[in-house]
Amino acid sequence: MTIMCTRLPTARHALAVAGLATLLLSPAGMVRAAEPPAADSIAEVLRAVVGVRAEIRADARTAGSLGTEREGSGVVIGADGLVLTIGYLILEAKAAEVLTPDGEVVPATVVGYDHDTGFGLLRADRPLGIRP
Repeated sequence: MTIMCTRLPTARHALAVAGLATLLLSPAGMVRAAEPPAADSIAEVLRAVVGVRAEIRADARTAGSLGTEREGSGVVIGADGLVLTIGYLILEAKAAEVLTPDGEVVPATVVGYDHDTGFGLLRADRPLGIRP
C-alpha cells in the first residue's frame, strides 16, 4: 500500500505551513500569531516547500495502515537542511529523502517524531541552499 500526495502544494498550503512553523519556533512561552507574508514574499515562502519521501520496512507496525512508501511535503526551517513535515510520513522510516523545488533528490535522516503534535523533523544530509 502506498500513500501519496498527488497535488502540488498551493500558495495557501505553503503559507499555512510557514505560519505554523513560525508559531512553533517562536521563543518559549511567547505564542503570537504570525502575520501573513506580503505578496512579494509568497514566492520566497513557496521556495521553502520541499517534497518528502520515505521508505518503511514491510514488517514495521504502521506499514499495514500507512504503507511502505510514503510521499508528501515539508517546509525547510533550518539553513542546515532541517525540514518540518507531518510525522506519519517519516514514522518508522528506514530511509528518507528530500526533493528540492529544482528536482534534486537529497538523502535525509529522521531527527524525530512528536506524538503530541503529529509533526516530524528530518535533516537533509547536506545543506539544501534553500532559505528557511
